[in-house]
Amino acid sequence: MGIFNRVKTIVKADLNELLDRVEDPISLMNQYMRELDEQVDQAKDALAQQLYLEKRHEQLVAGVAAVVAKRSRQAELAVAKGEDTIARIALQEKLNEEAKLKVYSEQYAAMKQQTSALRDQIDVLLEKYNELANRRLVLLSRAHAAKAQEQLQGAIASFSADQALKGFNRVEDYVQRLEAQALAGSYFIPSAPSVDMEVQEAVERELALLKENK
Repeated sequence: MGIFNRVKTIVKADLNELLDRVEDPISLMNQYMRELDEQVDQAKDALAQQLYLEKRHEQLVAGVAAVVAKRSRQAELAVAKGEDTIARIALQEKLNEEAKLKVYSEQYAAMKQQTSALRDQIDVLLEKYNELANRRLVLLSRAHAAKAQEQLQGAIASFSADQALKGFNRVEDYVQRLEAQALAGSYFIPSAPSVDMEVQEAVERELALLKENK
């Protein structure tokens, strides 16, 4: 049994180490925020239900209070008319309704305290949620900046200045060869013979004499 327990412990330790390497902290942080989102939604539903019940109980208290006031008026009118039996019935119902009104009022007060306590808990939850949401944005921004810097450093590390210089030198040599070929080619383009101005003037004079003699 001792050997099996040791093997089990070693395997468990290896699995935990593997999980630690696989888990992405940013993914875990996003998962935490999703769980907080669910808690906020649940708190919202709970508050909505509590406010609904509180409103219903408020209406119940108001309705019983209205019945108490109505029975009180009925008893007063019955006494004024000398109808003691009706007055007794009205007063009995009034007492019954007052007893219910007391219970409902106490329940309503307790319910309002519960609503207040729930609001306080939700305020704490929202404060923590907003704090973590802002912190998440900051951490994401820092993580992206760090990754961008790491990529830039990798690009700089992989960049070879000597190799780039050799490439530019090869391009410059190629351009110089093209320029030399163009310059050499210009020597083989026949140029128009140049005419001496004095010779041209002499030719014009001779031409004029020929025209006069003719």
